[in-house]
Amino acid sequence: MAFRTRTTSARPRTAPARPRRSRKAPLASALALALALSACAAGTGGGGAGAADRTPRTGSAAPQDPAATPAAPSASGTRSPGGTAPPPTAPAPGPTTPPAEGRQVRTGVYFLHGERVSPAPRSVTAPATVAGALRALLAGPNPRERGHGRTTAIPEGTRLRSLAVRDGVATVDLTGRYDDGGGTLSMRARLAQVVFTATRFPAVTSVRFALDGGPVTRFGGEGVDLARPVGRADFEDLTPAVLVESPMIGDTVRGPVRVWGTANTFEASFGLRITDADGHTAAHTPVMATSGNGVRGTFDLTVRLQGFREGPGTLTALWDDPEQERLVSEATVPLTLRR
Repeated sequence: MAFRTRTTSARPRTAPARPRRSRKAPLASALALALALSACAAGTGGGGAGAADRTPRTGSAAPQDPAATPAAPSASGTRSPGGTAPPPTAPAPGPTTPPAEGRQVRTGVYFLHGERVSPAPRSVTAPATVAGALRALLAGPNPRERGHGRTTAIPEGTRLRSLAVRDGVATVDLTGRYDDGGGTLSMRARLAQVVFTATRFPAVTSVRFALDGGPVTRFGGEGVDLARPVGRADFEDLTPAVLVESPMIGDTVRGPVRVWGTANTFEASFGLRITDADGHTAAHTPVMATSGNGVRGTFDLTVRLQGFREGPGTLTALWDDPEQERLVSEATVPLTLRR
């Protein structure tokens, strides 16, 4: 295991153990070493490592997203090796009362970073928060987000015709432009963008698609199966191993910073590091998600920032990849750091 520090007192749930490679120990050591080196860098850069409260607060709504907490994945929320469709995941506890009409609600819409979904912040007006988020998604990433590699697979000109939510299923009716062009990856990516954006709201656990008023059971020229409502677990291959739900790209953060999201990493462990524009480490911490090894779990922690220069910064997630036998640090979130 890469880290001994736990976010909960109970051992995380894991899927049945798969054969372990002989390089497990070196990989775990590599991740621990990377964090240790970042601690040294913080010390020489004028500040110590930021401490973190690793006690998860499962089910608590994010302060920035009072009406848009994503559904919490469960062990049943991962597609089985045989391809059997999983049941929809249960929504995380949300606000007991809906936001007042006309109130601005902060949420996230999901673009692509490489071939994986990545949230970006948007504000929508209550009570039509899910519809507002989908319209913001269809508008595409802004110039700053594009400058940081965020893209969209949704064809320009796609519009939302209608939206209905019943028993946790959102029926999203889009214009026919939505299925124009692209191969299987592009088709599945644009479906994932809509699904992740809609299911960020607790009232939605899965999505049923319609085009120009008609139900869709096969999507695109490759015939992606949409005979049933689909949820986040149907797009695990398009989800980063560590999906940071907050903070999001472009956010301005001040310590302590709440960092939360989902993860599916080797033995449920990974690391989080926040650096400033000079590369000085403002915070670093090992994290243990609620599950791993093929079962997506959640994480939620608070990190203190120390010894950094105000201005541009980056949050980076690092984890062991036993398949590639190397340390991976691909999940990055550009931020603005303030004291």
